[in-house]
Amino acid sequence: MRNILKIGTRESQLAVWQATLVKDLLKEHAIDSELVLIKSEGDIDLKTPLYAMGVQGIFTKTLDAALLDNRIDLAVHSMKDVPTLLAEGIAQAATLKRGNYKDVFVFRNPQPSGEFVIRDFDPASFLTIATSSIRRKSQWLHRYPNHRVENLRGNINTRLKKLEESNWLGAIFAAAGLERINLLPSHSIELDWMLPAPAQGAIMVVCREEDVETKKKCSLLNDENTELCTRIERDFLRSLLGGCSTPISALAEIEEEELFFRGNVLSVDGKQKKEIEKILPVEKADYMGFEAAKELMQDGGDVIINNIRNASK
Repeated sequence: MRNILKIGTRESQLAVWQATLVKDLLKEHAIDSELVLIKSEGDIDLKTPLYAMGVQGIFTKTLDAALLDNRIDLAVHSMKDVPTLLAEGIAQAATLKRGNYKDVFVFRNPQPSGEFVIRDFDPASFLTIATSSIRRKSQWLHRYPNHRVENLRGNINTRLKKLEESNWLGAIFAAAGLERINLLPSHSIELDWMLPAPAQGAIMVVCREEDVETKKKCSLLNDENTELCTRIERDFLRSLLGGCSTPISALAEIEEEELFFRGNVLSVDGKQKKEIEKILPVEKADYMGFEAAKELMQDGGDVIINNIRNASK
């Protein structure tokens, strides 16, 4: 009898889509699996802002517990939700090829002109938008300092419904999430100027550290370029000791054997910003995330981060 791998996933439509993708990819390698739906704490509390919960791994720890209890064999996560240091006994088994890493702005209503352009907004205007992410909030306020940013929680479907019922101009979402479950509205635009969360658009598969056989099977799904780029972004985040309460962004991309990196940190109100860019040959880029973080801290990033920490005490 063939062993059937149990894939743990959250119950949201996006999480199930991601887990089903892993199931289908394993099937292509003649590996049978089944989904096991598990509710996470992050799905239960839909009111508290993510950055106020005070817990890294809010969407992953329930699945970690199921793994360590041997109720599932592997778990699938949006990689940006996974703490940079995995729980003891949990190992990264695969990183899937990255999807769209950008953020998108979804207008509440189609604009009369039929054109959805916000790059020409007057920074002095007074408008209200919404997001669940302090990173998006900070970058938005840096660009539009007079705007009001409201908290928006829930899964994608819930957030779209709340937007529709609101009086906001619009709300910010991760493009990949909307695209993957075919919910990207036509009245939306990509925010090319907004730097994403580290590992945004990527999917991580984890298993028990001791489960060598499952780790070997999952490695068949690994995309090396995505693994390298997201590792560098997460090294940058970890070096800055960032979490959900710190507005840190990072993006690493490979073009013609060179790795291009951009990273930044902002104050919560968006008034202060420090950023960095680096380019290295791919074969020399292993420690780029750590090096970029060190340089950013020396350039004043430490002041921003320390102010955020002191304010949260």
